Amino acid sequence: MSTNPLTASAAEAFDLDRPWRLDAQVSMRPEPFGALLYHFGTRRLSFLKNQTVLAVVRILADHPSARFACAAAGVADADLPAYARALAALRDSRMITERPA
Repeated sequence: MSTNPLTASAAEAFDLDRPWRLDAQVSMRPEPFGALLYHFGTRRLSFLKNQTVLAVVRILADHPSARFACAAAGVADADLPAYARALAALRDSRMITERPA
């Protein structure tokens, strides 16, 4: 069993049909390349260089699920596994958290 959050099993474990949001302890700073995410609780820094992933993260809280946020950001169904992996990595680093339903 792999512990790497970027593996396919991590993407499978990420539930696109649940509600997610940027964690309350995370600050997002726009940058020319995308954005910096800083988690004040863990002191972790993440770089979002993919503009579509950035768009999804920005609108997660505005949609009933990550799947709807991906669709609103223009992610094709065929590309959802790649975005699920990216969101799983953000979840595993506590940059995004599940919202209450």
